[in-house]
Amino acid sequence: MDIQQQLTETIAQAFQELFDHHLDAKTLSLQATRKEFSGEYTFVLFPYLKVTKASPEASGEKIGKYLLKNLPALADFNVVKGFLNLSLSPAYWLERFRELSLLPDHGTFPPNGRKVMVEFSSPNTNKPLHLGHLRNNFLGFSIAAILEAYGYEVVKANLVNDRGIHICKSMVAYEKLGNGASPESSGMKGDHLVGHYYVLFDKEYKKQMQALQAGGMPVEQAKKEAAWMKEAQEMLVKWEANEPHTVELWKKLNNWVYQGFEETYRSLGVTFDQYYYESDTYLLGKDIVREGLEKGVFFKKENGSVWADLSSEGLDEKLVLRADGTSVYMTQDMGTADLKYKDHGIEKSVYVVGNEQDYHFEVLFSILRKLGRPYGSGLYHLSYGMVDLPSGKMKSREGTVVDADDLIQEMVQTARQHTQELGKIEGFTEEEAEELYRMLGMGALKYFLLKVDPKKRMLFNPQESIEFQGNTGPFIQYTHARIAAILRKAAQIELDYSSDRYRSYTGLEATERVVIVQLADYEKKVAMAAEELSPAVIAQYLFDLAKEYNRFYAELPIFSETKAEVQAFRVALSAEVAKTIGSGMKLLGINVPQKM
Repeated sequence: MDIQQQLTETIAQAFQELFDHHLDAKTLSLQATRKEFSGEYTFVLFPYLKVTKASPEASGEKIGKYLLKNLPALADFNVVKGFLNLSLSPAYWLERFRELSLLPDHGTFPPNGRKVMVEFSSPNTNKPLHLGHLRNNFLGFSIAAILEAYGYEVVKANLVNDRGIHICKSMVAYEKLGNGASPESSGMKGDHLVGHYYVLFDKEYKKQMQALQAGGMPVEQAKKEAAWMKEAQEMLVKWEANEPHTVELWKKLNNWVYQGFEETYRSLGVTFDQYYYESDTYLLGKDIVREGLEKGVFFKKENGSVWADLSSEGLDEKLVLRADGTSVYMTQDMGTADLKYKDHGIEKSVYVVGNEQDYHFEVLFSILRKLGRPYGSGLYHLSYGMVDLPSGKMKSREGTVVDADDLIQEMVQTARQHTQELGKIEGFTEEEAEELYRMLGMGALKYFLLKVDPKKRMLFNPQESIEFQGNTGPFIQYTHARIAAILRKAAQIELDYSSDRYRSYTGLEATERVVIVQLADYEKKVAMAAEELSPAVIAQYLFDLAKEYNRFYAELPIFSETKAEVQAFRVALSAEVAKTIGSGMKLLGINVPQKM
């Protein structure tokens, strides 16, 4: 039984014995005590004053004295208005710390026998990855790691959007202007090369539209009648008809893009267990439409089109098959959901997709549940906000996006410059220094994008993200490196900091206690991050832990401490913080340095 459970059960006993009132301990909750007051846990008295029939202060005194008498782990209490603040004994926290230090994998839960798929990235093969994709990739990869730590078997999936009119636009521009260019001949990464022709298509298309409008054609008609757009539409028809030349060109450009993507994924430290391609899945789902008609989930209109009526759930009617029998995105997504289940038997499926698709997923999940899919209750859309820059929004077709590869390079360069200015690479070889710059640059980028609640739109500031002070990745990485230096020194002087060595230590300073309280909270934070699907929970936890450790480090001596058991304890405490930072940062996909 953990300490919070012991406290709530003893509070329930107090109400029974002191006020002859039964309370279910499971309904009672404790809060973390505010930092300006002493204590670790706080019980809010206001909701129970009708039962105690006394003032908040008198009620708190009565309950506090009962807890003090009946709970050995409790050392003291104080009442501030309607808040009963509870302080646990140094002996309790020292024993709790010894338990934590003996755990090889604190924060990792046993397997729960359940399987989850996290689908993320899902790029289009007509352009390179950009800043918006980075938030998606980092969220997906981190959520997968957090769910795995929470006991799930996780499948990381990438559904690649490798077909459609957007791909044909790049293909048309390449055929017109490419002159046989390749990544090798152009010196460009494959995804950049294909993205270059996507931008060229848009420029030429706009010129053609303007010319048609100048000749008196209405805007909407000009959009359809522009020569290159008509060619792109024709190319899509040829691709769907499996016309050899079109398919060959499509494969060539897509293969270049895949090579480029793989290079970017390696730089990001992102991997996948399963790839799906829309070119393989876009015809799926028609059999589900037939099934839905038979079950009365869908209905057919007079023109032959098939719809789902979701008005009873506060949604609209939704098209699932066109009158000509062709699929829409909803059809494909229904089919792909079935395919995922068939391939992996997943009970839970997390779609990491921007919030502009909120309605689409609400409809998709509603349909799949109405169809009685066994995985229906485990569907979840991890909806995230867009990423803005100080300069404003990004548009791929206009070539105004912040390219992921360029941003990675910029972050590493910024880390290099910042680290050199602060003189944090003394004694490093050139290779070690470059590895550190990359670790700090990527740590800054990932942490900055993950520390914000996924649902919130955010502004990315590269300069702010790389700072060594404040709520940043480098601040936490630097804390880890500082502790690694302490552990190296302990090894050099052959300091024994095993639990037996500090068993006689009973003092426990206030800052030491705060750090232990933070460490003890790690497992709960992992559970919370998994249940809320929010890496921001882990990021905030790591920042708080690093901050409290640095306060401990500033206030208390370690190697100049004269008492051997105190010195051993403080090194052991430092080691446990480093272990927890390493574990938590790994859940965010971030590496930590051993020296800086």
